[in-house]
Amino acid sequence: MNKTNVMRLLEQAKIAYIPHEYEVDENNLAGEHVASQIGLPFERVFKTLAAFGEKHGVAVFCIPVGTELDLKKAAKAAGEKKIDLLPVKDLLKHTGYIRGGCSPIGMKKHYPTFIDETAILYDTITVSAGVRGCQIEVNPNELITYIQAKEMDLIA
Repeated sequence: MNKTNVMRLLEQAKIAYIPHEYEVDENNLAGEHVASQIGLPFERVFKTLAAFGEKHGVAVFCIPVGTELDLKKAAKAAGEKKIDLLPVKDLLKHTGYIRGGCSPIGMKKHYPTFIDETAILYDTITVSAGVRGCQIEVNPNELITYIQAKEMDLIA
C-alpha cells in the first residue's frame, strides 16, 4: 500500500493509525460497502461530507456511514441559515479530494469541521485515508483534536 498524504500528516503529528485497504467498486461508493469490506460496523466507519453556506462558505461534516446528514442541524452548527452539500464537481477544487476519497485530514484549507457526537463512543473510528480504496482507523479523540472538530448531533 502506498502511503497517503493523510498518513504522512498523522505520522508527523505522532498519531497512531491502522490502514484498511478495500476493493473499490465504481458502481458502489457507498460507505456501507466500505464498512462491510473492512469488517467494521457502520457506526465506526465515518464518511466526510463538504457543504456550503452563504455566510461562511465551506464546512466539513463527518458522520457514520449508513446515516444521513441533517442539513438543519448542519446549518445551525456552521452558523448558517441554510447549507447545501457541495456539488461533486466542486469537491476537488475546494478540498483537494475526490468523491469516495474525501478525508477530514489534509484538505487544501482548514475549514470549520464538525463530527457526529457518536464518534467518541468508540475506541477507534475510520475515516478516508484521502484516496478511494483506503481508510484509516484512529482514536476519535485524537482525530477531533488534530482536525479541530466540534462534536455535534449531526444525523437525521
